[in-house]
Amino acid sequence: MGINFTPTHRALAAGGLAAAVLIGAFTLGSSRGSAAAASPAGRASAGAQPAVAAPTPGSARITVTGTGNVTGTPNQLVLAMGVQVNGSSVGSALAAANDAVTRVTAALRASGVAAADIQTSGLSIWPNYPANSQTPSGYGVTESLTATLNNLAAAGAQIDAAVHAGGNATTVSGISLNLTDTSTLLATARARAVDDATVKATQYAQALGEPLGPVISITDQAATPLFPVNSSYSPSAAKGTVPISPGTQQLSISVTVVFAV
Repeated sequence: MGINFTPTHRALAAGGLAAAVLIGAFTLGSSRGSAAAASPAGRASAGAQPAVAAPTPGSARITVTGTGNVTGTPNQLVLAMGVQVNGSSVGSALAAANDAVTRVTAALRASGVAAADIQTSGLSIWPNYPANSQTPSGYGVTESLTATLNNLAAAGAQIDAAVHAGGNATTVSGISLNLTDTSTLLATARARAVDDATVKATQYAQALGEPLGPVISITDQAATPLFPVNSSYSPSAAKGTVPISPGTQQLSISVTVVFAV
């Protein structure tokens, strides 16, 4: 049978259709909003990973110490000597000591030692007490000086002249032999120290299976004489010119070098 729609029926149908469309749109929007709100937190949770620092190329270092040794012949002698006398009074003892030192100094000057290379280094005065007495029987005086002898070929004769000039009052406490011009020796020692450090660093790099990189830093240490020469001399043994044997002295340089790997 046929169905007839009246105007009232058409109005009701159109209104229902519009309501259905609105409800569907509201539902779709709500679901999309919930998904959008949950999505950032979900992505952050799923994508979170612990931070891992990748090694920087060339950041490794090898630090080594290299040593360079050189040997040279001393060219300077420093003489420590003086006089010691006794007198009945302080004045007489001091006068005798002054006279002896004057003779010693004159002998050194006459043998070629410059005045600037002769220096007074000490003066001592003390009372001499006899046994079981608190009253001094006399006084002793010691005057010391240091002489720098720059000509080793003449040093033996200069020492002999000074000792004989002072006579029995002369004292010699020691001599030391020095290297004064070390610039060339130190340059050689530094080069050897750097070579030594490079060899060591290369061996370490090869053991690690890595190529040795450039130098990052280098630190120089002060030169040190490993074997200073010192000797002593007794004036009672003087028979002619004092023999002087300069021997050798060794200088050492150390450097700390940091290499990249």
